[in-house]
Amino acid sequence: MSIVDRVKGIVLDPRSEWLKIATEPATVQSLYTGWIMILAAIGPVALLLSTHSLQLALAQYVLSLIVSFVLALIVDGLAPSFGGTKDFIASLKLIAYSYTVAWLAGIFNLLGLLGGLLGLIATIYALYTLFLGAPVLKKCLPEKAVPFTLVVVLCGIVLGILAGYVFSGMMMTPHVAGGLGVMR
Repeated sequence: MSIVDRVKGIVLDPRSEWLKIATEPATVQSLYTGWIMILAAIGPVALLLSTHSLQLALAQYVLSLIVSFVLALIVDGLAPSFGGTKDFIASLKLIAYSYTVAWLAGIFNLLGLLGGLLGLIATIYALYTLFLGAPVLKKCLPEKAVPFTLVVVLCGIVLGILAGYVFSGMMMTPHVAGGLGVMR
């Protein structure tokens, strides 16, 4: 399936698209090279164009790649608590494809504050697609899809806050304090 068709499916008919995704074979490498690395680059490229900061754009991109993997690990660990199954590839699929709309919204980095609002709306829709995909890919019980999604979202928020701290640390330039040779 082409990347354009998959994006259209996730954006316009996520229920049907999750059923297709569930049956497709995948590997960590295929998900990263064929989907995550491509879509996760949209926001950083827009950020680069709007801020002209290669360091900022590169940091955002690298953190997106790392957060995707770590959140998939968390999803995989949580699934059995909600009647689901452990399957890392299914977890990575769930994260990768549910992030689609949010990654596409990265283009809104070009719009400043308005872009942030549009990005928030896209993120809410991405959470909805996560909710739809959880019972299909992780086999969690349908009645536990809402709590599962909420716990994953909370873990994602915490992970995002931690990534923000790492991100801000990556953006700081060390300098010498008071000529004492102390780095801060």
